[in-house]
Amino acid sequence: MGALDGRSDASSDGVDDYRRRARAWLTTNLPPLEGAAQRPTSEDLTPEVMAANRALQRKLFEAGYAGISWPKEYGGHGLSSAHEGAFLDEASAFAMPDFGALSATTFDICVPTMLTHGAPEFLRRFIPKVLSGDALVCQFFSEPSSGSDLAGARTRATRDGDQWILNGQKVWSTLAHLADWGLCLTRTDWDVPKHRGLTWFAVPCDAPGLTIRPIRQINETAEFCEDFFDDVVVPDTDRIGALNEGWAVTQTMLVLERGAGRRDAAIPPSGPGPMPEELVSLAQRAGRLADPLTRQRLARVHTTDFVGRVLTARIAEMGRLGELNPGLASYVKLFRGTYTPIRARLAVEIGGGPAMIWEGGDAKRAATSLAYLNGRSASIAGGTNEMQRNGIAERALGMPREPSFDAHRPFNEVVREAQNPKGTP
Repeated sequence: MGALDGRSDASSDGVDDYRRRARAWLTTNLPPLEGAAQRPTSEDLTPEVMAANRALQRKLFEAGYAGISWPKEYGGHGLSSAHEGAFLDEASAFAMPDFGALSATTFDICVPTMLTHGAPEFLRRFIPKVLSGDALVCQFFSEPSSGSDLAGARTRATRDGDQWILNGQKVWSTLAHLADWGLCLTRTDWDVPKHRGLTWFAVPCDAPGLTIRPIRQINETAEFCEDFFDDVVVPDTDRIGALNEGWAVTQTMLVLERGAGRRDAAIPPSGPGPMPEELVSLAQRAGRLADPLTRQRLARVHTTDFVGRVLTARIAEMGRLGELNPGLASYVKLFRGTYTPIRARLAVEIGGGPAMIWEGGDAKRAATSLAYLNGRSASIAGGTNEMQRNGIAERALGMPREPSFDAHRPFNEVVREAQNPKGTP
């Protein structure tokens, strides 16, 4: 457990006192952030950059600013989400550890899922590694054969005494090639309906038999990976949740993935804030800042960005209060899937031709074009817009469930019929 840097009574601090102490520590120990924060791509996260960020994470851990609201018994500090929100608010002006998308999958999704479902013995040995920067966690979730149908997972886990043998394939695993561990969904019982035979495991990314291959995308980055499990051995002590009850773990993960786990949403925005700096710069470069249509587009982005932050904060607060299900959480995912391509198109319209041209190696000037190329992925990745609408309709609005031919049949029968449809010789 990280030391509290002389603050052994931190659990009794008021939030204002905690904020002042955090501000003083940040000012003394971290460099100020230069310019607006930009999430690094997989190409930005070189071994040297990853090592520097791990060292920064350990610095936070040793000072008592890692796992602020996580349980004390697992290496955290057991403070409130308000304390964590105050720290993050103060830290927004400083260069914090940034592992790209792995920051979110580790600290906002996978580890909170583990804290909800993991065995105490596992959590006591694993969580401190995360807090100190020694364990970054990705998701071994989607599969080529099932897409958004997560319950259709076919990666097989076969019991062998006190361990499990994993075989199968995953895909779209974000930054898996840079992670240390992956949280993996497997099928452990094929003789029950598909939602009832699933089990999760924590798997080291360097485990013998696990091959991780980055996928080159349209934007020339390789953020996602495909993963091949060939007789990968995992001890039962690294199982997350009850045997064959993995769908409950999945539901927790989906709620967190869709916004309830975001630490930066701990405090709702007090107002819209300044205009989006990058879009104002685009308009200036194009000589369009005084153009009425351009100003309308800027205003549309500004107001819709604010709506998104308020919606995310509300979902995060509902998650903390235990009032959330994946259907309600789908509102955030649907918002992002719908608005992200619109925002990307508006940026191109604001900037015009100059927004689509940049010098080689100028990542900042290339951001508008790359966002446009990637915009549609938000409507697919993490569950399609159609899946989100189904979840909202059925689990938030109480409408009848969509007809399904396979929900109540043994999964092995479903697979056999898919491989050999009736009427096929």
